[in-house]
Amino acid sequence: MSPLALFSDELEALVQKVAPAVVAIEHRRGHGTGLGLTPDGHVLTNAHVVQHTSRPRLRFHDGETTDAEVVGRDPMTDLAVLRCLQSRPASLTLAEAAEVRVGQVVIALGHPFGFERSVSLGVVSALERRLPGRDGTALDGLIQTDAAINPGNSGGPLLNVRGQVVGINTAMLPFAQGIGFAVPAFTASWVAALLLRHGEIRRRFLGVSVTNETFRGELAKELGQAKGVRVKAIGRDTPAARGGLETEDVLLELNGTKVTSTEDLQRLLALDASEEVMVTTWTRGQRKTRPVRPSLRPAA
Repeated sequence: MSPLALFSDELEALVQKVAPAVVAIEHRRGHGTGLGLTPDGHVLTNAHVVQHTSRPRLRFHDGETTDAEVVGRDPMTDLAVLRCLQSRPASLTLAEAAEVRVGQVVIALGHPFGFERSVSLGVVSALERRLPGRDGTALDGLIQTDAAINPGNSGGPLLNVRGQVVGINTAMLPFAQGIGFAVPAFTASWVAALLLRHGEIRRRFLGVSVTNETFRGELAKELGQAKGVRVKAIGRDTPAARGGLETEDVLLELNGTKVTSTEDLQRLLALDASEEVMVTTWTRGQRKTRPVRPSLRPAA
């Protein structure tokens, strides 16, 4: 058998295997896609898919339907968790961040424009993309793919050839071809865990505007990491200002855990419930560690 025929057969088998875990989400004001998250009937999708409903209806690959309820939404990452009230879909495995690489072959499953069970093939085109969000905030750390993503694909899985979910399809650029975006599965993992626990993400903030930065050469060796987050601005009377952080500081660690991206910073602040965190920075050529007391961000 030729390699091309073998690839086609394996792709077909993969789609058949994961199809029971992909559901259509329907309500009066829209539709989208979701994927089975846990064996007990929880479904992961985009926050914007269920923005206008608390009781969507799910349609499985075999045509069976069931009601669901929204457990929690997080507009800042465009993720939401639902709970099936009757039948339960199969569940999929979320890939680790290290398992996602540029050039990797991926497939997108979903229900674009109501065309159920549509499959598209592509590659991971880029990582760490930033895109304006629907509520004025920005979506950070996105996966870019050339697998076809259209309205209705939102909330569906972007899968690698092992059947692992590498991303949750979330957006596409209008009038562009081959430029779609997905929320990384690594982000979905911790967001979903907190939504299941609290029904919301209880975010805390430092009061800084930051950008991702890559270090090279001697600086990377001196810092002990190739990536970090640079502070571009600090709000007045914010936790960062009170804690002594400075503009152009590079954030390296939070409570001893490395910060390599804005997504890392967001995740660590959401997961750590302590009143005070130790922030390690690179400040004017020196490594400094300062205590900072983050503030709770109002729920979206």
